[in-house]
Amino acid sequence: MDQLAWLPAHPDLGAALSAARAEDNPATLLASAARLAGFRRDFSATARIDRLAQRAIAEGAAPASAGLAPYRVAVLASHTVDHLLPAMRVAGLSRRLALAVHTTAYGQYRQALLGEDAALAAFAPQMVLLALDARDAPLELPLTASEEAVETAVAARVEELRRLWRRARSRFAAQVVQQTLVPMDPPLFGSFEALVPASPWSLVERLNAALRRAAREEGVLLLDLAWEAARLGQGQGLGDAVRWHQAKQLVSHALAPLYGDLVARIAAAAAGQAKKCLVLDLDNTLWGGVIGDDGIAGIKLGQGSPTGEAFLSVQRYAAALGQRGVILAVCSKNDLAVAEAAFADHPEMALKRGDIACFVANWQDKASNLRQIAQRLNIGIDSLVFLDDNPAERDIIRRELPEVAVPELPEDAADYAACLAGAGYFETIAFTADDAARGRAYAAGEERRAALEEATDMAGYLQSLAMVLQAQEVGPAELPRTVQLVNKTNQFNLTTRRTTEAAVEALAADPRSLALSLRLRDKFGDNGLIAVILAKPAGDALRIDTWLMSCRVLGRQVEEATLAVLAEAAAERGYHELVGEYIPSGRNGMVEAHYPRLGFEPCDPPPGAAPEARFWRYRLGAVPLPSHAIAIQTQREQVLTP
Repeated sequence: MDQLAWLPAHPDLGAALSAARAEDNPATLLASAARLAGFRRDFSATARIDRLAQRAIAEGAAPASAGLAPYRVAVLASHTVDHLLPAMRVAGLSRRLALAVHTTAYGQYRQALLGEDAALAAFAPQMVLLALDARDAPLELPLTASEEAVETAVAARVEELRRLWRRARSRFAAQVVQQTLVPMDPPLFGSFEALVPASPWSLVERLNAALRRAAREEGVLLLDLAWEAARLGQGQGLGDAVRWHQAKQLVSHALAPLYGDLVARIAAAAAGQAKKCLVLDLDNTLWGGVIGDDGIAGIKLGQGSPTGEAFLSVQRYAAALGQRGVILAVCSKNDLAVAEAAFADHPEMALKRGDIACFVANWQDKASNLRQIAQRLNIGIDSLVFLDDNPAERDIIRRELPEVAVPELPEDAADYAACLAGAGYFETIAFTADDAARGRAYAAGEERRAALEEATDMAGYLQSLAMVLQAQEVGPAELPRTVQLVNKTNQFNLTTRRTTEAAVEALAADPRSLALSLRLRDKFGDNGLIAVILAKPAGDALRIDTWLMSCRVLGRQVEEATLAVLAEAAAERGYHELVGEYIPSGRNGMVEAHYPRLGFEPCDPPPGAAPEARFWRYRLGAVPLPSHAIAIQTQREQVLTP
């Protein structure tokens, strides 16, 4: 089985690993391990890469030196997982994470969570994975058990897991991930299996359905191994009887690289490292042929031919990604007018020009154009995934822009969508109405940019936008999107602290604290939730724990308007000053001068502050608030013009 098929094959991975092993500099060694993790690899190569990375870290290499974010994962399992840990760590490297992985004794997940596990507490996991198998705590029911008896037993088992999830969340404020169950026993009834409520496969299916419902209600994420087993087929390394009886391995050595990647992509999403934007080539990627040579009528696209239908499936999948919140862009070596005409004039186009937030078609090199796309969208270059049929172009981008994800596409366009889906670049931890509207919000950003280019003065341009900032305290409706924004925003994020729904909910319930969500709309449309403020009491000051904003609203005085909202809320709670904190993360340098620019003065750090943190104080009423061109609407007030 071809694992990690979206990764490029290294011409000589063994030789590259041997060469890296001779490296003396720990930082260079870690960077080499992270680079080699981006190639297709089996269990043996994965283990060698992990040894290189672990050696580099043991010798003092800082994860940040290789562009990696540290993240701690505890794996509490009812099956053997030791052979899977290197694969998790290496997959983390390929997704810009330095994963530290902690395990407990075999089958001791209940004791670890319900008792006092000192080692687990010291590890302080940011994510807890409950990796369970179908033979752990089986439902002892006779085959003749009624539907009601089966549902009662399933509900009791899921309720036990709910208690464990809540315990993990309350003890560690960690993101909980539940692994779904893979059938281990052969079916008894053939195709009649699902019609017998207590049959082996029917029980597992019912448990998984109940787990998914409960996870949605509890804010728990899923490692849906059951769906992966259905995709791979029985006996392909999941639930293999030989491995189980030999070593209680649910996942075989051969399948470890894929399993590790499934874990790492969830961790990356929880750590805010998932990709945001799919950049599409055009010729022989979205349609067959070269539009500049073949013309609109000559390209292969749509019903009536296998090739045309294959390319149509690529477009439909890209459009569906856009509908779930992935930003869509175009990067093509083409004449702009000719390229855009296909979107308007070809009757079979599933993608429309309005779906594309940034459209770049010219004869410059694609690396420069990808930089331009990231800049125009106000997102990091590491947020991009580039889909291109041309192997030479893929190789150039991997060499020139290693931060950009470039899947290795199969030969037939019919397999492009499956390859892109299999790579898991756009793994998410939530889906909200704001996510679904994100593509349109970025497209509206292009309209604002065009209006700015035509404006004669900035003040007049900002006034013409007719902006309204809507501020409200975080409630149940705003909670999922608020947490999602906190956990994935990296650039305009003063502290880059991550959090959980439970932590934000507790903060919002504290009358002395503040949890604000802010939305922005203008004449071009609704930008959605664009900023979050989380603040806690510190004596007679309100200390800003988290201040983050979407980069797509920068340059429009939203920071100044947000400070006005924050100052009013602090004064209402009886505070006399605000204290702001900045912690450099390697990715948030753009906000280093945020507080002084708004009029904050430097102040001494409080006890227990991080050594690298810098603090500023703003005395309410001592100096006028910065001016801005944004009307403000709070929960209690109508729109107040600036």
